[in-house]
Amino acid sequence: MQTQSQDLIERIRRGEQVAAVDLVDMYYERIYAFLRRLSANEADAADLTQRTFGRVWESLATFSGKSAVGSWIHSIAYHTYVDWFRSNHRTEVRATDWWAERVSAEAGPDEIASRNDSAANLYAAVDRLPPEQRDTIHLHYYQELTLQETADAMGVATSTVKYRLRQALSELQEKVKSEGVPEGWSTTAKHI
Repeated sequence: MQTQSQDLIERIRRGEQVAAVDLVDMYYERIYAFLRRLSANEADAADLTQRTFGRVWESLATFSGKSAVGSWIHSIAYHTYVDWFRSNHRTEVRATDWWAERVSAEAGPDEIASRNDSAANLYAAVDRLPPEQRDTIHLHYYQELTLQETADAMGVATSTVKYRLRQALSELQEKVKSEGVPEGWSTTAKHI
């Protein structure tokens, strides 16, 4: 994402308006969510997000690239919020109970850590598969090749790829059952 962001900055500096739209598309939701959390108000967050991108355009010429584009934009967003906050444009203060009722749609750190552990265990199990099954899993699921592309890459028929995938998934499910499944983790193929 960083390389893509840097490329967009360079294109914007060359006057490509499409690149400016792409940069906003890339960061708008993240900046809005950040400001929504700080301001505790959707209307204020939308206004602050617009102000943030206005400041981004004003500061574009001085962006040296010493920090990541995302960090730079978040810094501008934060300072935009602080300026707004200091000028006493705050809406009502929210109690801790109010925040507790607003559960994030994103996974929490504990869920992310659990998924990462589960994924590491599954990846290790995949690496212990016979080479033909392991390579098929890697190409189809990790590299996201279609069945036909996987078959072409391996020089086998599509039916052979399907057979190897079924065998590998069956073996992996058995390994997961025998070694135990971490709480909240599904054994469906989408995790592979």
